Amino acid sequence: MNQYYTSQAIWGRELRHYRKAASFTQAQLAAKIFCSESLISSIETGQAPATPEFAKDADEALNTGGTLSRTLDWRKGAPAYPAWFVDWIPVEDGAVQLRVFEIDLIHGLLQTPDYACALLGGDEAAVEARLLRQSVLTRADPPPPALYCVLDESALRRNVGGAKVMYEQLQHLLKASERENVSIQVVPSRAHRGVRGPFAVGTSEDGSETAQADNAFGGAVSTRPEDLATVVSSWESIRTEALPADMSRDLIRKIAEELWST
Repeated sequence: MNQYYTSQAIWGRELRHYRKAASFTQAQLAAKIFCSESLISSIETGQAPATPEFAKDADEALNTGGTLSRTLDWRKGAPAYPAWFVDWIPVEDGAVQLRVFEIDLIHGLLQTPDYACALLGGDEAAVEARLLRQSVLTRADPPPPALYCVLDESALRRNVGGAKVMYEQLQHLLKASERENVSIQVVPSRAHRGVRGPFAVGTSEDGSETAQADNAFGGAVSTRPEDLATVVSSWESIRTEALPADMSRDLIRKIAEELWST
């Protein structure tokens, strides 16, 4: 799907129209409604969704008479991303390098549509949002980020959507790993300890880093040095236990044929 024509992107262009009509810069609007300038940019370009709360605040700041809230009905009141995750979208989109670790699931940037649909309970808006994120890996301009993904072996064995979905998902991983900007490694489930959950680190062009981590209460996005140090240390420890890329591919292929082939 061309991102330019999605409901999310169309709404973003409406936001840009009303912002410019009010003679606001992105920075000025961000300051007015207490959010980041990067979030405004991501919403206007369709990279991130707007919440009903965001639309309400933008309506008030731009004096639209409630237009932005009324035209957000495609969301049906339910955000495509958890609220805490919205701050990660511009980080992911602007990164030159992404380091991610997943324990029980295939990472969102590498999921097939059927796997995402099964995982998200058929929520069309959430599935669309997840698939739109994946375009960051195949875009031409700016160049796509380098993705270094480490998966726990259990993610390959966990049944999401049935054997057919899992077989196609693992084949998709093999195909994705052939891209120059994608590295996929598997760490045996028994090989690491003390990991609290999945996480990601995004590195921007200027070298700054942002961490994102899931937890029992949802998750968080942070640039605090102490949080980054913890996550990067975990990444280095886990990656030393991961199989090399070629051996990881062999294991993915083996599990696909032995466990999910029908």
